[in-house]
Amino acid sequence: MKNLSVVSEFILLGIPHTEGLETMLLVLFLSFYIFTLMGNLLILLAIVSSTRLHTPMYFFLCKLSIFDIFFPSVSSPKMLCYLSGNSRAISYAGCASQLFFYHFLGCTECFLYTVMAYDRFVAICHPLRYTVIMSHRACVILAMGTSFFGCIQATFLTTLTFQLPYCGPNEVDYYFCDIPVMLKLACADTSALEMVGFISVGLMPLSCFLLVLTSYSRIVFSILQIHSAEGRRHAFSTCSAHLTAILLFYMPVVLIYLRPTPSPWLDATVQILNNLVTPMLNPLIYSLRNKEVKSSLRRVLHQLGFLPEQL
Repeated sequence: MKNLSVVSEFILLGIPHTEGLETMLLVLFLSFYIFTLMGNLLILLAIVSSTRLHTPMYFFLCKLSIFDIFFPSVSSPKMLCYLSGNSRAISYAGCASQLFFYHFLGCTECFLYTVMAYDRFVAICHPLRYTVIMSHRACVILAMGTSFFGCIQATFLTTLTFQLPYCGPNEVDYYFCDIPVMLKLACADTSALEMVGFISVGLMPLSCFLLVLTSYSRIVFSILQIHSAEGRRHAFSTCSAHLTAILLFYMPVVLIYLRPTPSPWLDATVQILNNLVTPMLNPLIYSLRNKEVKSSLRRVLHQLGFLPEQL
């Protein structure tokens, strides 16, 4: 597709209404980013190092941790760079890459949460057939499918955004390149594209969320049929972490992309929650109520010298 743009770079203006707070924000966001990387790396090490965790549930959790490392890395390094006083400029290709990888990783995580809900549905509602349904081959196909469809969605959204001509203002009133702020800079009528983008960004998460709700409605019904109180408690404990992570993931998506009247400051606040805080909390959510993960984490931390032997 022909590129009509005469803009070679964009200027990221950063988070609205935070002038003079750059140093404080730098320390805060850098801390979030470091904890996110460390927490997800520890989850990866815990899963890889323990043969007991080599199951479909933890296979998908492992992929989620990998994506939670890359997802905040799309926008955070550049944000931290200009908060430390460096250039706010980003090239045209860099801006397009930010938008593509942000939506590729975000859409893939959305599909991945849906697959994880299906995995819990099979484990609780069809326990005797679990190993047959969630075979190694099935898990690989599902994992590859999430990335494949995430890539298609991100390619469509990026092409939709950057096929527009950018021939005038180049100041992005945000801290990274995303669809709503980029459409404001286009030198063309974007109303039709905004509607298509709204449907595309809204339809995919909504479809996934409905599939998740369907899975969990069946799961809750099955759990309530369990006669043992201990059995019900264990089943709810297994699913509660996933439900918490799903709510933390979908709430920012709804607030940012599905509101009729955008608010730059609110969008930036919610986006940072989605980009930095949620990936940082996921390792805690999945480990605090999971004895197997906690046990494996203790071994990993002991081997790394962070815990004494008696723990």
